[in-house]
Amino acid sequence: MIMRLTPLISTALVLSISGPLFAQEWIEFASREDRFTCNFPTQPTVTKTTYQSQHEADLPARIYSSTQGKSRYSVTVVDYTQAQRILTEKAKSCPAGAEPCLGSPGDEGHWKADIRGATDYAAWKLMQRDAKLTLFVWNVVDMVEGHQLQLTNNADKSRTFAGIYMHENKLYIIEGTVPAGYPEPGLFQQSLGWLDENGVGLRYQSYYSNGFPAPPRVNRAGRGQGQGRIDAPDANTGQRR
Repeated sequence: MIMRLTPLISTALVLSISGPLFAQEWIEFASREDRFTCNFPTQPTVTKTTYQSQHEADLPARIYSSTQGKSRYSVTVVDYTQAQRILTEKAKSCPAGAEPCLGSPGDEGHWKADIRGATDYAAWKLMQRDAKLTLFVWNVVDMVEGHQLQLTNNADKSRTFAGIYMHENKLYIIEGTVPAGYPEPGLFQQSLGWLDENGVGLRYQSYYSNGFPAPPRVNRAGRGQGQGRIDAPDANTGQRR
């Protein structure tokens, strides 16, 4: 994974919540641009970066990161909607007969495989760290499928809880890392959620697999269903709509 970092002013939206979830006040952060929500201990810094995919497409990405003492929390969002364009263009400069580079008609540069294998490749990159893998399982977040991993750093015994998901050709990598002896960052890992195009909390009625037709959504915009809107504060009042 190759990343080149450039500071970026965040255009994402932040909601303040209170309660005993993390034994102090955290914030429920919502990014309409990348269509996700997640709880952070402080307003995350947003960093523009480049993520190199398995087939060496340099994809635009953003890292949302926050710290609390020695604990670190981040959500990396990689835009795989650009993979077809980038790898198709890259294949034009491949030597004649170089199939591993060329791909095939309709799959130039292997852009389809690049998207399809994005979650597995991201998991593999995490496994290359100097850490002991203690858990690797299939998981869903609001019925969007992905992976959960847990790692223990071999050097300082810090613990990392990670989640990897692919939704609408965007890759989401969520990581919470805490020092040895601290409570595990499971609540952070589990706080990830999705937003639809209107800023409404998104959940599917059955399993969502990226690249296949999306199943019906749970209606979260309707009144009287016990499911609220996960949205930004009103620009004038600062209150949720």
